[in-house]
Amino acid sequence: MTLLTSRQNPKIKQIRALGNRRQRKEQGVFVVEGIRHVGEAVESGAVIEYLLYAPEMLTSDYAYSLITQLKLKDIPVFSTTPDIFSDLADKQNPQGILAVVQQKLTSLGSLSQENFGWGVAIVSPQDPGNLGTLMRTLDAAGADGLIVLESGTDIFHPTAVRASMGTIFWKPVVYASFAEFRAWQNVHHFNIYGTSAKGSVDFTEANYRRPAILLLGSEREGLDEEQIALCDSLVRLPMRGHATSLNLSVAAGILLYEMGEKIKPS
Repeated sequence: MTLLTSRQNPKIKQIRALGNRRQRKEQGVFVVEGIRHVGEAVESGAVIEYLLYAPEMLTSDYAYSLITQLKLKDIPVFSTTPDIFSDLADKQNPQGILAVVQQKLTSLGSLSQENFGWGVAIVSPQDPGNLGTLMRTLDAAGADGLIVLESGTDIFHPTAVRASMGTIFWKPVVYASFAEFRAWQNVHHFNIYGTSAKGSVDFTEANYRRPAILLLGSEREGLDEEQIALCDSLVRLPMRGHATSLNLSVAAGILLYEMGEKIKPS
């Protein structure tokens, strides 16, 4: 096993560079850090380019079993010092293990009523933590995946990856323009439930039916008139206190669990 002791090593420099979105896009890979997250990557069958760990920091038997699995598959495994690993880590008190993994995005055209019974579309998300939390929440609520419209933040951003708790390896993620989404909808005829403070239907009273899309607006602007026009129903969350809105991922969690409990077959 190769021990990487120089900050100028190409692998170390690559991991550092992958904190930049342009580098992630150009290279088609991203960094997954932490025992739970690396474990999800391994168990899901994600394509792992290589693994890096710091033996003096890593104490988990499960983590060492992951290392053994990767070695048996001839996937490169490198070790490094605690100082170098801490410099690379995206969070405090790192666990001492990370992997460089190939990105996997799904095309919008591959989704249909047969493989995407209900899911979420979100317009121009800006906060990677919200996006990762949304991915984790839709997985927990039983939804089938995420469609990101009009670009926005990157699902492979380190904060989004961490917030997703590994669910990005199990659910499809699509990036598309709103025009592409509208054209896709014209073919597949999903029931689209938009969200707005001006919605005419309380979220608890909506008639949720498969195939369904929960359409969320951007954190700042919400849904515009063109996006609202595509919705079959516009639902609202009541604000009973002084707050006029909820954090995007919190609102999405409430709506997704309501949909998951009440959604009916087509």
